[in-house]
Parts: sequence; structure tokens; C-alpha cells
Amino acid sequence: MTYQCLLQMVLLLCFSTTAVSRSYSLLRFQQSQSLKECQKLLGQLPSTPQHCLEARMDFQMPEEMKQEQQFQKEDAILVMYEVLQHIFGILTRDFSSTGWSETIIEDLLKELYWQMNRLQPIQKEIMQKQNSTTGDTIVPHLGKYYFNLMQYLESKEYDRCAWTVVQVQILTNVSFLMRLTGYVRD
Repeated sequence: MTYQCLLQMVLLLCFSTTAVSRSYSLLRFQQSQSLKECQKLLGQLPSTPQHCLEARMDFQMPEEMKQEQQFQKEDAILVMYEVLQHIFGILTRDFSSTGWSETIIEDLLKELYWQMNRLQPIQKEIMQKQNSTTGDTIVPHLGKYYFNLMQYLESKEYDRCAWTVVQVQILTNVSFLMRLTGYVRD
């Protein structure tokens, strides 16, 4: 009897999780709130001298990130997931020279991880259908852009100024994600 009750509860949880993940309005709201928290956390990181921003370079940010563009909700989800993965990967690098709080970075990583977990079931479903158009063109550009960011950090040996430049890029990326979230509708 206990086993049957437990099985029913597990099935109910599985189905309710799937149903919730398919509610795009709820997903949009949750992503928006989490991205606002990411912006707040990034803003809490200490900034460095203005001269560090002079060390900026062209990381070849995809045009789709710079300009307003129409996205299908499926494309927006694919791109959001890709951007979140890359930001997460960057923030797991050596930031010890920055003076940043490990607690803030851990909280930021938790937010990013939470967002990726919410998007992943839908992202997998979209990838199985393979009917994406915009997502197919921007994803390779994103890969090159984030590769350039990582190369920059490595070439500067993860120094404080390099992290400042990358922090500005990540803030820009979070703003882009906020715009993309608007395309996720039922």
C-alpha cells in the first residue's frame, strides 16, 4: 500500500513539473525575476578603476545581441539556454584577483543554474524537433563570442582589469536575456 501511494506521489510530481515547465507565462515570470536578481548580484560586485575599461576589445558580440530583433519563443529559449551556459562557465573560472565576494558569485551561479534547469526540458524538446531558424544562426556566433571572452581572460591571466571588462560584457548579456525573456509567451 505504501509503495503504491509513493508511486502515485512520484508520478504526480513528475507530471506537475512537466506541466509547470510548459507554462511559458510562468517560465517568463520566473526567468525575469531570476535575471533581475542576477543584475542585482552583478551590481554588488566591487568595480575597479575606470582605466580598466580602456582595456576593452571587440569580442565580436553577435549582431542579434546588439539589435532588437524578433525571436520565436523556441529560438529565444535556445539562445537563452546557450547564453546562460556560457556565463555560468565563465564565472566558474579563477576570479581570485578581483576582490569579488565568493558568496555573491556562488549566489549568482545558483541563479544561473536554476534558470538553466528550468529551461533545459524545453530546450531538449525543441532540439528534438529541430525546426529552429534564428537559434541555428546565432548559436555558433555565441560560441565564438564566448570563446573570445575566455581567450581574453586567459591572455590577461585573469587579472582584475580583465574581469572588469568581462563583468561589463556579462551585464550586457543579462540585459539581452531580459529582452529575450519577453519572447517567451504561451
